[in-house]
Amino acid sequence: MPRPRVFRREGIILRELDYAEADRILTILTPAGKVSALAKGVRRVTSHKAGHLGLFSRVSLMLAQGRNLDIVTQAEGIEEFEGLRKDLERFSYASYVAEVVDRVAPEDEDVSSLYDLLMVALRWFSEEEDLVLGARLFELRLLEYAGYQAELFECVSCQTRLEAEENYFSNEMGGLLCPRCGAGRQGVRAVSVNAQKVLRYLARHEPEIIRGLRVSPATHAELEALLMGYLEYTLERDLNSAHLIRRLKQELSAGRG
Repeated sequence: MPRPRVFRREGIILRELDYAEADRILTILTPAGKVSALAKGVRRVTSHKAGHLGLFSRVSLMLAQGRNLDIVTQAEGIEEFEGLRKDLERFSYASYVAEVVDRVAPEDEDVSSLYDLLMVALRWFSEEEDLVLGARLFELRLLEYAGYQAELFECVSCQTRLEAEENYFSNEMGGLLCPRCGAGRQGVRAVSVNAQKVLRYLARHEPEIIRGLRVSPATHAELEALLMGYLEYTLERDLNSAHLIRRLKQELSAGRG
């Protein structure tokens, strides 16, 4: 059934691109799929829509079908995630999840679970203290959504139950390997017991419970390398915002030193 010429959608703005003198092309995730829309005149100081169409804002939109792009005719803010605009590190993590979602979201297809996941992530980065933990939670849930859920409980090679010991992770095989199958294998990384415990905890619990988890800096660094690496492997491309986060962390660490 074709879409009506004018229709209303709720959405979160993933990406924006200046166009012509005062317009902006928006990439928007809606529960019904990803859409691209033209916001005419939104860069003018007098624009009434500009305040509602900021990056990562959750909005209610009235859209009209255009020749090449849908046209934003009305916009009303629902949720601003204000904390993202007050802190560069928070904004960087929001950019990261938005870039990943933009890569995997299809057009004109029900993506309500992905939309809910993005909302949870943006709220986390806007409000919570442990931004790194929120990123790992997002990555695990996103991989599950995309059909690449990592196997964390059984060896992906021999299917034996994993013991509480150093095991190995294979991007190619999509999960953990026991020492017998993983030791000496090319292209795998060792995973500590603590990192495995955190991964399984994130996989089993909801955000409301996870926010109370405390993770050491060393385990955080290990999990970041593992999950960002696995995500980039499954997407078959580097993520620009992931490099931005790494560089920003280095600069912040050097500044504290």
